[in-house]
Amino acid sequence: MLIVGLTGGIATGKSTTSRALKAQGVPVVDADIIAHQIMEPGEVSYKLVMKHFGTGVLQEGSQAIDRAKLGGIIFNDPDKRQLLNKCTHPYVRRRIAYAVFKYYIQGYAMCVLDIPLLFESGLDRLCGKVAVVSCSPEQQMARLISRNGFSLEEAEARIKSQMPINEKEKRATMVLDNNGSIEELESSVRDLVNDWKPSLVRTVGALVAPMGLLVSLPFARTSMCGLGTLCACTAWIVGSIFG
Repeated sequence: MLIVGLTGGIATGKSTTSRALKAQGVPVVDADIIAHQIMEPGEVSYKLVMKHFGTGVLQEGSQAIDRAKLGGIIFNDPDKRQLLNKCTHPYVRRRIAYAVFKYYIQGYAMCVLDIPLLFESGLDRLCGKVAVVSCSPEQQMARLISRNGFSLEEAEARIKSQMPINEKEKRATMVLDNNGSIEELESSVRDLVNDWKPSLVRTVGALVAPMGLLVSLPFARTSMCGLGTLCACTAWIVGSIFG
């Protein structure tokens, strides 16, 4: 199974791209959704946030975390941002890994990791290919102000807080230009899927290889054939996961 990383800048059109990928039958693991799930009352990350940030980050009259309040606290404080990352990132990674494994054993040829901070978190190392959704600075600014109701200064601050989009483009396997219409972006997504989706033979082989790996383990120490099978199956699995 090919793991594809999907990222971009704020308001460049990553969510639209993610929906277009789902429409093509490609499973998408959305890090933002997982980040919301692990902050629900009772979750480990929720308890850690309560411990380090206190009840002041809760919604009025509720036990739910107010993400806007929490975001305001960490936005201009690198130390508190790092503390929040320690409370959440390990648990996000675990759920991403579980979701990827689930799609792998279900026989999907390709899986997409929709992660805003793909490069910053180092999770691009898990991906065989990376797609970056990009648009002009003018488009990005206009969309952010319209979508979030930010002032010009607030929008600029949000954009500057992220890795520059041109840096992400340099590290991408493919850049999806989103300066045009939604239809044009959807067409680019279809081209991406057609170009990158592994063949049926490779997908089936990736599913058979783990069974070969399990069968060969007892014989790996006692026969060259068993050792050879073990090495071949391991190589196939690694190759299928990373593209």
